[in-house]
This record gives sequence, C-alpha cells and structure tokens, in this order.
Amino acid sequence: MSIKNLRARAAKFVAVAGIAAAGFTLTATAQAEPLWPGGPDIPGVPAIVPPPPPAPVYAPCSADTRFCLRLSTNEGWLMEDGKVTYGPTPISHGRPGFETPPGRFDVDFKKADHWSTMHNAPMKWAVFFNGDIATHIGPIEEQSHGCIRMTPEGAERTYNHLSPGDIVEVVE
Repeated sequence: MSIKNLRARAAKFVAVAGIAAAGFTLTATAQAEPLWPGGPDIPGVPAIVPPPPPAPVYAPCSADTRFCLRLSTNEGWLMEDGKVTYGPTPISHGRPGFETPPGRFDVDFKKADHWSTMHNAPMKWAVFFNGDIATHIGPIEEQSHGCIRMTPEGAERTYNHLSPGDIVEVVE
C-alpha cells in the first residue's frame, strides 16, 4: 500500500471519527420522565421528589365553632379546635322570603328521623340550631324554607359530630 493510499485512508478515518465525535457532543443527556404524574421515575422505586402534602383547608368561622356554614358558596365545614375535620361539603339554604339568617347559634337538639309537621316531609339526620331551622338530608340543587339541606353523607357526619350546646356559625 502506498503512502498516498495510506494517507487517504487515514484522512477518511479521521473525518468519520470527527463527525461521530461531534454528534456525541451535541446529544443532550436524556432525562427520564416519570411514567405518570407524581409517580416514580422507575417502576417499583419511590419517586425521587415526593409530591407536596395537600394544602390545609380553612373555614371562614371562629375557632370555637363546631359547624361553619358559608351561604355565598353553599359550603359547610365540621371543625374541632379551630381546624377543619370534614369539608367543604355542599349545602343549600333558604330561598328568597325564607332566607337562612347569618349569625352564631347553639345546637338546640337533634333527631335522627325527624318529621316536619310544618312541611309534611322527612328530615333525616336533623340538627336544630335556630328555632325551627335545622341541617338535614335534602336536595342541595334546590333552596329550602330556611333549613340547611345536605347530602346524605354530609348530613350524617354533621349529626354525629354535633351535640346540644355546640356552636353553629352561619356567614354570608
């Protein structure tokens, strides 16, 4: 093999090697994406960065309140020592002419299976807190005659959480 041929082969080798090296230097290091949001980077291995804890839930009522109701957003919260223990849970309240009044009230009494003689209707999980106004199961899509209508789960949890003398706070 002549020197000329040897030089040509060496030049081709250097050119190919240079192109390959340039390609490797331009390639960015690949970062593995999690298989699903918040999931581990590698199956079976915990995530390197754990997801943040859920944000605390706050209710717009005083710290001594046991049940907080906000009429403007149709939400209720069960509370213990100023902290939310359940909620927000959806509610509905009094329609025009039968508005649920804002204020602070004591639970008067409660009855699991009350019958409204005024409206001839059942009031399951009823908790009375302002005269004839109570929380109970009812269609939350409709406004009431002043009572707080709740989902079955919300009404039962409220009934089990409250006792006579506890404070119910209703805010706009």
